[in-house]
Amino acid sequence: MDFIGTIMAPFRWLVSAMMAAFHDGLNAIGMPAASGWTWTLSIIGIVLVIRAALIPVFLKQVDAQQRMRLLQPDLMKLQEKYKGKTDPLSRQDMVQEQMALYKVHGTNPFSACLPMLIQMPFFFALFQVLSGISTTAGQSQGVGAMSAEQVMQFDQSTIFNAPLSATLLHGTPPGGNVVSVWVLSIVMILVMTAAQFITQKQIMARTLSGEALASPVMAQQRVILYGLPVVFGVGGIVFPIGVLIYWTTTNLWTMGQQFAIRWDRMGP
Repeated sequence: MDFIGTIMAPFRWLVSAMMAAFHDGLNAIGMPAASGWTWTLSIIGIVLVIRAALIPVFLKQVDAQQRMRLLQPDLMKLQEKYKGKTDPLSRQDMVQEQMALYKVHGTNPFSACLPMLIQMPFFFALFQVLSGISTTAGQSQGVGAMSAEQVMQFDQSTIFNAPLSATLLHGTPPGGNVVSVWVLSIVMILVMTAAQFITQKQIMARTLSGEALASPVMAQQRVILYGLPVVFGVGGIVFPIGVLIYWTTTNLWTMGQQFAIRWDRMGP
């Protein structure tokens, strides 16, 4: 096993264990074991557990955003100080002073990304678990904490006639409806990218002034705003529908969380 594989192994086991536990619990209350909706709710359950655990991180993120807002006047002064200076030494000094300001105020321009970065190992672990299900189904093998029977049930499960293991890039497994896979995948890709864009837009609007948003200092924030939705939108063509369910749900959670938080903490 390579280095990355070794690091990801515990995340794969944890994700598969959570999915199996939710599946067994839903099956115990009467939902069919082989139903795609049972597995869909199991994936949503993973999102709920992970995002609930990240609530303290989210609250720290809000505090960091407040500090970023208070930092804006100093950043604007720094920008004015180095206005028109394009030589390498001046640019280096500006970056160093900017980093010093971030350190003093206890924040950084990427504070809004912290919950997403923490989620990434679980996201990739789910991707690897679902990929493992596709390759081991029919071989009487389990994947992580999932039994061989559960692997077979998941591989054969569908929602709206679209197999949860299907992807736009790699096609639809036998028995699945190609049109359903395309429609469902495209809808979820659009929803998850729109939710991510709205969330980032909202964060920037709440934490940065109009002048700050227009400044070169905030260029990295604009990269996040426009770049990440594009990356995940394009990447969605290789994600199994099960992964799209996870990422769509977590993006909707994040957007709802941003609307629900008491923004009066952020100041006027």
